[in-house]
Formats: sequence, C-alpha cells, structure tokens
Amino acid sequence: MAMNLVELAQGVSLSNEEIKRYSRHLIMPEVGLVGQKKLKAASVLCIGTGGLGSPLAMYLTAAGVGRIGIVDFDVVDFSNLQRQLLHHTPDVGRSKLTSAVEKLRAINPNVEIVPYETLFTAENAMDIARDYDIIADGTDNFPTRYLANDVSVLLGKPNVHASIFRFEGQASVFYAKEGPCYRCLYPEPPPPGEVPSCAEGGVLGILPGLLGTIQATEVVKLILGIGEPLIGRLLLFDALTMSTRTVRLRKNPQCPICGENPTIHELIDYEEFCGVPIGGESPTADQSDARWQISAHELQTRLGQHDPNLVLIDVRDPHEWDIAHIEGARLIPLSDLPARMNELDSRNEIVLQCRTGVRSMKALNLLRDAGFSRLKNLTGGIHAWADDVDSNMPKY
Repeated sequence: MAMNLVELAQGVSLSNEEIKRYSRHLIMPEVGLVGQKKLKAASVLCIGTGGLGSPLAMYLTAAGVGRIGIVDFDVVDFSNLQRQLLHHTPDVGRSKLTSAVEKLRAINPNVEIVPYETLFTAENAMDIARDYDIIADGTDNFPTRYLANDVSVLLGKPNVHASIFRFEGQASVFYAKEGPCYRCLYPEPPPPGEVPSCAEGGVLGILPGLLGTIQATEVVKLILGIGEPLIGRLLLFDALTMSTRTVRLRKNPQCPICGENPTIHELIDYEEFCGVPIGGESPTADQSDARWQISAHELQTRLGQHDPNLVLIDVRDPHEWDIAHIEGARLIPLSDLPARMNELDSRNEIVLQCRTGVRSMKALNLLRDAGFSRLKNLTGGIHAWADDVDSNMPKY
C-alpha cells in the first residue's frame, strides 16, 4: 500500500492554499511535502458517522486525505448530540449523511467526500469498499464489525477498528497481510443480548472522541508509512483511571478467513451469523415470539384494571429509574434479579420492562429458566410507553 501511494503521490500537486493549510505538516520531516502528497493521493472508507465516525472523519478531512467515503443510513437524534460532534442541534431529524457531508466539506473543501446513504451490507460492501485504500470501522454492532473485517481481508486492505462502552475503549489495526484479523481475536460473536450496546449501557460522551481520534491517527500512520501501527496489537483504554495498556495479538492459523486453510471465500449472512440485525438492537431468541410480549397499550389497559396479580418489574438501574418510571412499577435491577427471585411469586403474572426491551427480555429468560411461566416483556420498554401512552415522560 505504501509503495502504491508513493507512486500515486508523484502525480499529485498542492496548491498555494493547500501548502498554507497543511504548513504544520509540511515542516515535520516525518510528513513533509511527499507525505502530504501521499495523504492527498489516499482514499479512506469511513463506516458510520456516529460517536467514533465523527472525530475520525473530521480529522482525516482536516489532515487532507484526498478522498473519503462516508457510509450511513441513520437520522440525527437528540441522544446523539452528547458525543457525535459532526451533528448539531438543528440537525435533529435530518439524515446523518447529509449533516456529516456538509460539515466535512466546510472543514476542507479540497477533500472529495463521497456519500453512501445506505446500510453497509453483504450485498453492497465489496462494491463500496473496493476502490478505497483503507477501511475504518466506526460502527457499534457486531454484524457490521465482522462484515468490515471480512471485506478487508478479501480485498487485502487494512481495517482500522475501535469500539467503546461506558468508560472503556479499544483500538487495533486488523490487516491480514501483516497480522491477525478481527476473527483471530473474536472467532465467534457473543450470544445475542449478552453484550449491551451503548444505547443500553451508556457511554461517556468524550470517550468516542478519544478512540475515534486514535483511529484517525492510525489511518494517517498507515498512509505515511511512519511509526508502528497497531497491527498485531490491541490498545485498551480506561477513562476512569486514564490508563492504557497494549495486548499483543497473534494470527490464528485456524482462522476461517485469514488462516492457513480458509473456509470463508465470500461474504456471508452477518445478521444470521450474529443473531442480530445490522444496526439494530440485540434481540433474544424469544423476542419474536408474541407469547412473551405485551404492548404499551395492552399494559396500560391491564394496569387500569387494578389486577392484584399483575406485577410490573423494572429491571433498569436506579439512576435510570430516577429519570423516569412507570407508576406502579417495582424496581429490581437486572444485576440483582438472580439474588432477589425469592421476592417474586410465580403465581402472579409478571411483566418485565427496561429502557427498550432488551434487558427485560434477558430478565424474562432468567425467570423462565428458574421455573416462572406467567411472564411478559414490555415490547419497546419505557420508550414505547413514552411514545404510545405518556407523551410527557422523558426519553433518554
């Protein structure tokens, strides 16, 4: 890749305006005129314009990477604004892609921003990624992570990865030509619902800025051919202790896509592989079964009947309960549920609820395994209650 960019950079020139814009790069011997031309000759595909994708795309644009592809199919929500700095309050309800492209082109009009307003799927991923030098994954779901990895391996491109949760983050460069790939580290996805998303578990708003900036740094190092990229290393970051540590990663000779005898030669069904939809919440096996579900309207009717045998259990954490809760609910956090099952009567009809219905489905399965049978999950959680029953209830 470095040699290819050297050749491409020979046909690149910088205008007087670009020389002034990138002057702090040009006076560094590690970058210089040749390095800045490499950046201009390079192309990077950024998947997602959220918490990680915002700083990633912003810094690559400011650095002068010549062509940046942006993939996103979401719309801006108020809950995004705490961390997704490409999007501003007036953008709420707008296409994230439109919002991102406007901001990036304003940062640096010399950079070609190529928008792809679509989900990144097995059907289009190869066609989208084929013409880019580097893939940078800024998504927050396992199907897209495995998809980005497999595309990178099959196309022989580096995959600059990061992930975040609450106060912790990790980053690496998965490049099968020189080291392990994502599947070497994670051969199988976690069971659906086992790992909470940022929507369920939360994230410190500053954290994706830190990890997305690390991703941008790794991309620039790869383009310039300087330093020691995070190939074969996993950087772990803890914001609470402000500490980092690096773990060495080994290439797995049994890896199904980059090992000695690969069995994956084309893209697969990643939603089926991970058991969750791309970009969606993590469902459990029973969430599609209507027997275990109750809608917000149905629950409102049942609560209005004042049935003493109906028990509503809120499995969120206490600080979430303080934000908003349904009148008549009883708080038993999911982490406390195994030790507090004795407080529940299996003869009662128990309705479980959380923020969006994911954790409460896990609670339902816990109780079901323990012998409870009269169980329901509030579909959509307290968000559905706010949408369908109580419009004054805050959503978070």
